[in-house]
Amino acid sequence: MKTSIVLSLMCLLALSCKTDDRNPTQNNANANTEPEVAKINLEGAWELVGYYNYVDNVVTDSFYRKEGYRQVKMYTPTKVMWSKKFPSDSSEWFGYGNYKVEGDELIEVLDYGSEMMSKIIDDKKAFNYELQVKDDTFSQIEMDEDGNKVYAENYRRIE
Repeated sequence: MKTSIVLSLMCLLALSCKTDDRNPTQNNANANTEPEVAKINLEGAWELVGYYNYVDNVVTDSFYRKEGYRQVKMYTPTKVMWSKKFPSDSSEWFGYGNYKVEGDELIEVLDYGSEMMSKIIDDKKAFNYELQVKDDTFSQIEMDEDGNKVYAENYRRIE
Protein backbone atom coordinates (compact mmCIF):
# COMPACT_ATOMS: atom_id res chain seq x y z
CA MET A 1 0.00 0.00 0.00
CA LYS A 2 2.81 2.37 0.91
CA THR A 3 4.46 1.62 -2.41
CA SER A 4 1.32 2.48 -4.40
CA ILE A 5 0.90 5.75 -2.49
CA VAL A 6 4.55 6.70 -3.10
CA LEU A 7 4.23 5.83 -6.80
CA SER A 8 1.03 7.84 -7.09
CA LEU A 9 2.65 10.86 -5.44
CA MET A 10 5.68 10.58 -7.74
CA CYS A 11 3.41 10.45 -10.81
CA LEU A 12 1.49 13.52 -9.61
CA LEU A 13 4.74 15.32 -8.95
CA ALA A 14 6.09 14.45 -12.42
CA LEU A 15 2.88 15.57 -14.12
CA SER A 16 2.78 18.85 -12.23
CA CYS A 17 6.34 19.68 -13.41
CA LYS A 18 5.65 19.02 -17.07
CA THR A 19 5.44 22.15 -19.28
CA ASP A 20 2.50 22.73 -21.56
CA ASP A 21 3.79 21.87 -25.07
CA ARG A 22 0.55 22.96 -26.66
CA ASN A 23 1.58 26.64 -26.53
CA PRO A 24 5.34 26.92 -27.06
CA THR A 25 5.14 30.67 -27.71
CA GLN A 26 3.84 31.29 -24.23
CA ASN A 27 6.65 29.23 -22.71
CA ASN A 28 9.32 31.08 -24.72
CA ALA A 29 7.82 34.45 -23.85
CA ASN A 30 8.46 33.78 -20.18
CA ALA A 31 12.12 32.97 -20.89
CA ASN A 32 12.84 36.21 -22.80
CA THR A 33 11.28 39.34 -21.36
CA GLU A 34 13.27 41.90 -23.42
CA PRO A 35 11.11 43.79 -25.93
CA GLU A 36 11.96 43.13 -29.56
CA VAL A 37 13.27 46.21 -31.38
CA ALA A 38 12.34 46.54 -35.04
CA LYS A 39 15.38 46.99 -37.28
CA ILE A 40 15.19 50.04 -39.51
CA ASN A 41 15.85 49.16 -43.14
CA LEU A 42 16.99 51.95 -45.46
CA GLU A 43 18.16 49.62 -48.23
CA GLY A 44 17.01 50.81 -51.64
CA ALA A 45 16.68 54.06 -53.57
CA TRP A 46 15.13 57.21 -52.11
CA GLU A 47 14.27 60.58 -53.61
CA LEU A 48 14.17 63.89 -51.78
CA VAL A 49 10.67 65.36 -51.74
CA GLY A 50 11.08 68.37 -49.47
CA TYR A 51 12.46 70.04 -46.37
CA TYR A 52 11.42 71.20 -42.91
CA ASN A 53 12.92 74.10 -40.99
CA TYR A 54 12.70 74.06 -37.19
CA VAL A 55 12.64 76.68 -34.48
CA ASP A 56 12.61 75.45 -30.87
CA ASN A 57 12.28 71.86 -32.19
CA VAL A 58 8.99 72.68 -33.95
CA VAL A 59 8.51 72.69 -37.72
CA THR A 60 8.12 76.33 -38.72
CA ASP A 61 8.42 76.01 -42.48
CA SER A 62 8.13 73.23 -45.01
CA PHE A 63 8.74 73.30 -48.71
CA TYR A 64 9.07 70.96 -51.67
CA ARG A 65 12.16 70.75 -53.85
CA LYS A 66 12.42 73.30 -56.64
CA GLU A 67 11.44 72.56 -60.22
CA GLY A 68 14.20 70.59 -61.97
CA TYR A 69 16.03 69.82 -58.71
CA ARG A 70 16.61 66.13 -57.93
CA GLN A 71 18.40 64.44 -55.09
CA VAL A 72 18.61 60.67 -54.79
CA LYS A 73 20.16 58.50 -52.07
CA MET A 74 20.90 54.82 -52.43
CA TYR A 75 21.59 52.48 -49.52
CA THR A 76 23.02 48.96 -49.56
CA PRO A 77 23.42 47.05 -46.28
CA THR A 78 26.50 49.17 -45.38
CA LYS A 79 27.08 51.76 -48.12
CA VAL A 80 25.43 55.04 -49.04
CA MET A 81 25.71 57.11 -52.19
CA TRP A 82 23.83 60.27 -53.02
CA SER A 83 23.75 62.75 -55.85
CA LYS A 84 21.86 65.90 -56.58
CA LYS A 85 21.07 67.77 -59.73
CA PHE A 86 20.23 71.43 -59.69
CA PRO A 87 20.00 72.82 -63.24
CA SER A 88 20.89 76.41 -62.34
CA ASP A 89 24.08 75.28 -60.53
CA SER A 90 26.93 74.02 -62.72
CA SER A 91 28.77 72.38 -59.82
CA GLU A 92 28.37 68.66 -59.23
CA TRP A 93 27.23 67.29 -55.89
CA PHE A 94 27.61 63.68 -54.83
CA GLY A 95 29.02 61.67 -51.95
CA TYR A 96 29.88 58.06 -51.18
CA GLY A 97 30.71 56.22 -47.97
CA ASN A 98 29.49 54.01 -45.15
CA TYR A 99 26.45 54.37 -42.94
CA LYS A 100 24.86 52.78 -39.92
CA VAL A 101 21.65 53.19 -38.00
CA GLU A 102 21.84 53.14 -34.20
CA GLY A 103 18.42 53.46 -32.62
CA ASP A 104 16.94 56.64 -34.09
CA GLU A 105 20.31 57.97 -35.30
CA LEU A 106 21.62 57.81 -38.87
CA ILE A 107 25.40 58.12 -39.15
CA GLU A 108 26.95 58.61 -42.59
CA VAL A 109 30.75 58.63 -42.91
CA LEU A 110 31.74 59.78 -46.38
CA ASP A 111 34.90 58.52 -48.09
CA TYR A 112 34.80 60.86 -51.08
CA GLY A 113 32.56 63.12 -53.09
CA SER A 114 32.36 65.66 -55.87
CA GLU A 115 34.81 68.55 -55.89
CA MET A 116 32.47 70.73 -53.83
CA MET A 117 31.60 67.91 -51.42
CA SER A 118 35.26 66.88 -51.04
CA LYS A 119 35.98 70.32 -49.56
CA ILE A 120 33.29 69.67 -46.93
CA ILE A 121 34.52 66.10 -46.32
CA ASP A 122 38.04 67.44 -45.67
CA ASP A 123 36.61 69.25 -42.63
CA LYS A 124 33.86 66.82 -41.65
CA LYS A 125 33.59 63.17 -42.69
CA ALA A 126 30.84 62.00 -40.33
CA PHE A 127 27.30 63.32 -40.58
CA ASN A 128 24.90 62.45 -37.75
CA TYR A 129 21.16 62.86 -38.09
CA GLU A 130 18.07 62.05 -36.10
CA LEU A 131 16.21 59.47 -38.16
CA GLN A 132 12.43 59.20 -38.45
CA VAL A 133 11.11 56.36 -40.62
CA LYS A 134 7.49 55.67 -41.50
CA ASP A 135 6.35 53.21 -44.17
CA ASP A 136 8.15 54.25 -47.37
CA THR A 137 9.34 57.67 -46.18
CA PHE A 138 12.11 58.90 -43.94
CA SER A 139 13.44 62.18 -42.60
CA GLN A 140 17.03 62.86 -41.67
CA ILE A 141 17.11 65.74 -39.21
CA GLU A 142 20.18 67.92 -38.69
CA MET A 143 20.75 68.82 -35.05
CA ASP A 144 22.74 71.75 -33.66
CA GLU A 145 25.46 71.41 -30.99
CA ASP A 146 22.81 71.70 -28.26
CA GLY A 147 20.68 68.87 -29.68
CA ASN A 148 18.01 71.12 -31.18
CA LYS A 149 16.47 70.32 -34.56
CA VAL A 150 17.58 72.69 -37.34
CA TYR A 151 16.29 71.27 -40.63
CA ALA A 152 15.17 67.99 -42.16
CA GLU A 153 15.48 66.42 -45.57
CA ASN A 154 12.42 64.30 -46.31
CA TYR A 155 12.65 61.32 -48.66
CA ARG A 156 10.29 58.80 -50.25
CA ARG A 157 11.26 55.32 -51.40
CA ILE A 158 11.44 54.96 -55.18
CA GLU A 159 12.72 51.38 -55.19
